[in-house]
Amino acid sequence: MEKRTLIAIVLSILVLIVYQYLFLKPAQKRLPAKQPKPPEVVEHAKPAAPPAPVVVKPTPATETERLIKVETELYIATFTSKGGTVKTWQLKKYTDNDGLKIPLLKEDGLYPALGIGWNNDFTLSEANFNVIGNDLKLDSNNKTGSIVFEYVTPQYSIRRTYTFYFDKYKFDLKDEISGLPQYEITLGGDFGIFSKKEPVHVGPVILKDTDRIELKPKKLKETRLYTGNLKWIAQEDKYFCAAIVPITPIESAKAWKFQDSASVSFIGKPGVNEFMVYAGPKEHDRLKKLGVGLEHIVDFGFFSIIARPLFWILKKFHSVVGNYGWAIVLLTIVVRVPFIPIVNKGQRAMKRLQELQPRMQEIREKYKKDPQRMQKEMMELYRKHKVNPMGGCLPILLQIPVFFALYKVLLIAIELRGAPFMLWITDLSQKDPYYILPIVMGITMVIQQKMTPSAGDPKQQKLMMFMPVIFTFLFLNFASGLVLYWLVNNLLSIAQQIYVNKKKTA
Repeated sequence: MEKRTLIAIVLSILVLIVYQYLFLKPAQKRLPAKQPKPPEVVEHAKPAAPPAPVVVKPTPATETERLIKVETELYIATFTSKGGTVKTWQLKKYTDNDGLKIPLLKEDGLYPALGIGWNNDFTLSEANFNVIGNDLKLDSNNKTGSIVFEYVTPQYSIRRTYTFYFDKYKFDLKDEISGLPQYEITLGGDFGIFSKKEPVHVGPVILKDTDRIELKPKKLKETRLYTGNLKWIAQEDKYFCAAIVPITPIESAKAWKFQDSASVSFIGKPGVNEFMVYAGPKEHDRLKKLGVGLEHIVDFGFFSIIARPLFWILKKFHSVVGNYGWAIVLLTIVVRVPFIPIVNKGQRAMKRLQELQPRMQEIREKYKKDPQRMQKEMMELYRKHKVNPMGGCLPILLQIPVFFALYKVLLIAIELRGAPFMLWITDLSQKDPYYILPIVMGITMVIQQKMTPSAGDPKQQKLMMFMPVIFTFLFLNFASGLVLYWLVNNLLSIAQQIYVNKKKTA
């Protein structure tokens, strides 16, 4: 049983490793600035009928592209008169490994960010809009500001009003449209994405009712249309996102694939369409305060029912100690407390199995040619001495969901990004640069294994001695916060085993 349990843990962690490396996505090749036309929607999606051809010409008052800069306490953005869209977006409070401000949009993607159009086409993004307003710099003395983009032809008119706030990553967008047969707005290409090489989902995502729909180019074989209670559309990476949240009712959302990239848009009707737009970090509490369900873009995974309270406790500890490393230590202790009785029981069960080892070996030798009789005699031995052979496995099996939940928290929580612990551990979301934590963790595993009673045969016990080595190599590239959790958990296990052993010999 001891061998099977350890193999189960190794396989579980291997799943994490395989998941991490299989889902690392190489940077996608950029296309020319000219915006391509997306594929037509498949028949079952029931797209609107194609409109009569409309020639998009620049409004005479604005012949050349004009750029408008918007700076707040949180970001610096550039808007362009071409389509009244976002051209660049840079966060001020987050930096990359080189100390440079993080861009959530730094160059033209497949489609313009917040571009609009109709009938599967975003050619309006090539039209040069009139601009009402100048560069904005918002602070506590100048808290809000607006920019208006207008475009008028004999066939239709468009007025786009952006309203910004000095202390928020969100801004408001109101599109007043008349004359168009249909209205469509897209997040564009790569808006909200800083890093594509992540062990989590990167790309478009839709929240429909309570369903989080992740869109992946490989699985997006045809254009899809989503209707119903659409909460938002977004593009995300591990720590950042950009999202459009409809304030006025919206008819549907569309997802499609073009040249190995997935894109997403909202489809509505002409008239007045209002949205809240967010472009910034995936901070759970900040997103929740918006009150539009955008906090669900922080995906805690399959064990979210465990991960969410763990995350809440972790933040509470951090508010007290002011260090996420020590918060993880305290969280590990708290998580360990409910398992103390179960672990004690399991350790006592392993101790009794070790005492029965000579008798078990006799049964194996005596009935080695009769497996059924051997099993029957073993079960009788267990019953007679009131020993559960699974008793030593149960504590480990019960802790696996907690491990996976905490793994997810430490993997995606932007609060741990750049959070230092002590000495050489300057970022708990990254691996230990000197591999000291994983090595110390491996040593504690050896000590723990030496102290733990074993009921296996000697050959299996020797084989199990390789497990700390395997675990050490597996944890070399894990986030320091996760290794710290496992190390503290091992130390608590050693302390508990010392207590059980002393109590047994007393």
